[in-house]
Amino acid sequence: MSTPILANFINGQFVAPAGSGLLNIVDPSTGDTVARAPVSVGSDIDDAMAAARAAFPGWSRRTPSERQRALLLLADAVDANSDSLVEAQHRNTGQPRATIAADEVAAGADQLRFFAGAARLLEGKSAGEYLEGMTSWVRREPIGVVGQVTPWNFPLLMAIWKIGPALAVGNTLVLKPSDTTPESTLELARISQGILPDGVMNIVLGDATTGSLIVEHPVPGLVSITGSVRAGMAVAAGAAHTLKRAHLELGGKAPAVVFDDVDVEKTAAAIADFSFYNAGQDCTAITRVLVQESIHDGFVAAFTAEAERRITGAPSDADNYFGPLNNERHFSDVVGKVAALPEHAVITTGGHRVGETGFFFEPTVVTQVRQSDAIVQDETFGPVITVQSFRTEEEAITMANDVRYALASSVWTRDHARALRVSRDLDFGAVWINTHILLTAEMPHGGFKYSGYGKDLSMYGVEDYTRIKHVMSALE
Repeated sequence: MSTPILANFINGQFVAPAGSGLLNIVDPSTGDTVARAPVSVGSDIDDAMAAARAAFPGWSRRTPSERQRALLLLADAVDANSDSLVEAQHRNTGQPRATIAADEVAAGADQLRFFAGAARLLEGKSAGEYLEGMTSWVRREPIGVVGQVTPWNFPLLMAIWKIGPALAVGNTLVLKPSDTTPESTLELARISQGILPDGVMNIVLGDATTGSLIVEHPVPGLVSITGSVRAGMAVAAGAAHTLKRAHLELGGKAPAVVFDDVDVEKTAAAIADFSFYNAGQDCTAITRVLVQESIHDGFVAAFTAEAERRITGAPSDADNYFGPLNNERHFSDVVGKVAALPEHAVITTGGHRVGETGFFFEPTVVTQVRQSDAIVQDETFGPVITVQSFRTEEEAITMANDVRYALASSVWTRDHARALRVSRDLDFGAVWINTHILLTAEMPHGGFKYSGYGKDLSMYGVEDYTRIKHVMSALE
């Protein structure tokens, strides 16, 4: 059977690109090539931008209720096409099918419905006479065309996080999915036909060079990326050339701060869930566990046992708690980081590849690390979790904040006042108390420091895709 060659989605149709380069799309469960994707070139990006720009006047002038209706129809279509979306993504990620169905398809449809409602809830400063004889008011408007780049760890959900708010407020868009996981985004484009007007949503395939062409193109007024710190810096620099806005959701090194009044067994099980979910390929996943010294040894024992219960690499994806690392380069990077652990570090479980095919890696727990170690400071983005001990609340906060990332964190304690103090002092865009990683469409998601700026989800995320205009009129 021949390997399919994927196509761009421009102006409502799948079209062959001008570029002749092709990328292999590999199933990370097997290492087999399942498709080939084009590397879009400048003329392809020009075509997509032209389609988005031509579609903008009609889409932006639709009433909020009309845009809401289209997004609600798209959400229904996502639900109705769950099986095809799951299979398209499973081929590219190896994630358990049930995980994709629940956490990306069903959750994505729900979030589209939130964005549909948000289309009708934009607010601005009330009109008033701030100068004598003059009335002023504020218009909140769409930006125009936006460029977007999505990552490989949650391909469908991250596309929805980009597409939903942009379209809700009247923008049109050109989006590039990751070069390793394009198929679920293309399936989303397919099911949008007949629901979204032609040119409103355009998908172009390619590599980092293609992404740079989108970022530096003169048409978009905003570029948005979810990705690594390195990629975010490149986007910010590229956007600066044309003074366009940038929206950056980047890496994380999330701590879980565990105090000695918790139920150790229960807390270890919960933290294992939130650490090893999606093979740790989640910028909000727990990567560092900071445990008060009086329960440190007991927690390490319990957490190690919980890690060993999280299965990966089974022949049936339904048996896996998490799937493979996404691609060979990333797999080699994680393997290399574990191999480079300092001599004082102790691996209590894991640390090795699982099986001989695919990119599966054992759930891994590392103790006796120091704050300055690379495994503590740098993003691993894999199922590798460090455990450190602390003595006091103040020390815990200092250790938790002592990384360049500031996306997500959690505090685990039965002491309500302590939970409030620590949640105040943790320097992260999200702080969970006695839980972690859970998101809801109504609440914002985004970080500080090297984790980027701008918010996804919530009305804050929607407003990021708008601009503010002051209008003043003489009363006579």
